[in-house]
Amino acid sequence: MITPRHQVLRTLLSRYADARIMQFENDTAESRRRLDDMTHALCVTTGAHTIENALALADDLLQEQRRNTVTPSTGRPDTDRASPTLAP
Repeated sequence: MITPRHQVLRTLLSRYADARIMQFENDTAESRRRLDDMTHALCVTTGAHTIENALALADDLLQEQRRNTVTPSTGRPDTDRASPTLAP
């Protein structure tokens, strides 16, 4: 699997969250379609078959990318800051 960039994952997760909120607040055909589209996009991007797995994989990928990010001041991986999980 090709690992998506963290910016892509964050954007997809944000759009998925917006779509879930929209669908929850106003359950219309349009809001369901948007949520379905974002669910599909996250599943395709992460290679998952369910949204639950896609969210968990996105969370894992973001944490892995964060561990591999170098802090400019030390030149070492940034492992000190806690990262909240994104999976339900």
